[in-house]
Amino acid sequence: MPGLIEFENVSKVYRMGEYEVHALRGVSFVVAQGEMVAIMGASGSGKSTAMNIMGCLDRPSAGRYLLEGRDVTRLHDAELARIRNRDIGFVFQNFNLLARTSAVENVELPLVYSGFVPHRRQLAIDALTRVGLGDRTHHKPNELSGGQMQRVAIARALVNSPSIILADEPTGNLDSRAGEEVLEIFQQLNDSGITLVIVTHEPDVAKCCKRIIRFSDGHVVSDTPVAERRTADAKAFKTEEAPVQAARSKFK
Repeated sequence: MPGLIEFENVSKVYRMGEYEVHALRGVSFVVAQGEMVAIMGASGSGKSTAMNIMGCLDRPSAGRYLLEGRDVTRLHDAELARIRNRDIGFVFQNFNLLARTSAVENVELPLVYSGFVPHRRQLAIDALTRVGLGDRTHHKPNELSGGQMQRVAIARALVNSPSIILADEPTGNLDSRAGEEVLEIFQQLNDSGITLVIVTHEPDVAKCCKRIIRFSDGHVVSDTPVAERRTADAKAFKTEEAPVQAARSKFK
């Protein structure tokens, strides 16, 4: 499979006054189209810095980051913003939902930032339906459980039909059942062809992926396939079989 994400000898140095912090030290790895990869490591190992660079939220100090063969390190800020909005979906531990805004309005936000998008309300509803929340479109975050809030965040990540979803500790604030439901969604999305990269410290989450890349002190210390991908054993809930891209195309 061709490389979708490629790190070539990537280093990242943060300067704090007189001191330098070497977050990444010559890191190289490839994530192929359609993979579901876990990134693990202790606090300060460099995994979050690698995630930020993958998501075009930060730039390497040295080395190259290639996204679909493009050298991202050479792109201007406007081009990076477009990639973040159109090509990459983000899911965070703390959900990052607007508290006074309904679920469907939260999901619409990337479409608002994209400019004029016909039928954006329907696209947001389709995304919520895909993650099993078609009956919660007008609920605000304080009316939802933690697992439901994370599913709203996943729908928001999906609404622009990205090729990649980056998830940073996506089950960290969830109980075990809600965490299993989120992993079930991720596996279904991956089965539909979306590439997922998940930063996690939880072995059970990593075992649901196809590969585990481990970081330590800014280095990749191992990159191994998961021998037997564990299937999330939560009670499956219905999701839309047709991807959000199909919903988008019918309005073009």
